[in-house]
Amino acid sequence: MDVRQSIHSDHARQLDTAGLRRQFLIEKIFEADACTMTYSHIDRIIVGGIKPVVKTVSIGSEVGKQLGVSYFLERRELGVINIGGAGLIVVDGEAYELGPQEALYVGQGARNVEFSSFDPARPAKFYYNSAPAHTHYPNRKITLAEASPQTLGDDATSNRRTINKLIVPEVLPTCQLTMGLTKLAEGNLWNTMPCHTHERRMEVYFYFDMDDETAVFHMMGQPQETRHLLVHNEQAVISPSWSIHSGVGTKRYAFIWGMVGENQVFGDMDHLAVSELR
Repeated sequence: MDVRQSIHSDHARQLDTAGLRRQFLIEKIFEADACTMTYSHIDRIIVGGIKPVVKTVSIGSEVGKQLGVSYFLERRELGVINIGGAGLIVVDGEAYELGPQEALYVGQGARNVEFSSFDPARPAKFYYNSAPAHTHYPNRKITLAEASPQTLGDDATSNRRTINKLIVPEVLPTCQLTMGLTKLAEGNLWNTMPCHTHERRMEVYFYFDMDDETAVFHMMGQPQETRHLLVHNEQAVISPSWSIHSGVGTKRYAFIWGMVGENQVFGDMDHLAVSELR
């Protein structure tokens, strides 16, 4: 488990490129037949990926010991979105088949979660976020057809995109975790611009569907002290509540966002005009 401490905004503005990457960028999300796990002290979110190829990968009591509990989800909830080939998730004996870009919510209290792929030649890639939870809500699979979609932006500002809200209150109940998948229209490069902050929630962006030579310049930092991280395919950025989170790519891409914090109101944002940024 990779543990990341909380970083004060005054500290972040003094970091060089290597320091910013060390604190906020998760460079390796997927490893064959393994589960990666990054624990952030910012709202205690856990971020990672599971890529079962020829083996079944499970999360249970072994991870729980690292968290000081009996098993991983004893006091947590879990959101999973598959960006690879078709796969299977078994939660305490109940099986859920997840195709590409389908999601699964697993409620607090699930003792054993197992992940496998149907085709080793095209393995599933299960990207997940986990947050502390106070009660159990039912497990549920969510398809793109069941998501709450919203299309924003336009071609003139190069930010036309569709936000597929998969794990949000209008789709299903959770304790605090929300997740979704945003796709940029062909020829569009910007996400979340004009940008915003939200003091009441932190956020993680996971970028994918990118070529080897494609990159996203992810903007972060306080509005008057902006910085950037160069992000490549299947990498994630931890965004504290004091930071903007926006990006521009060298080519069209997609990303998964996950939020944890005080509320689940998607529109609770402190919007910023481009003229306010420095």
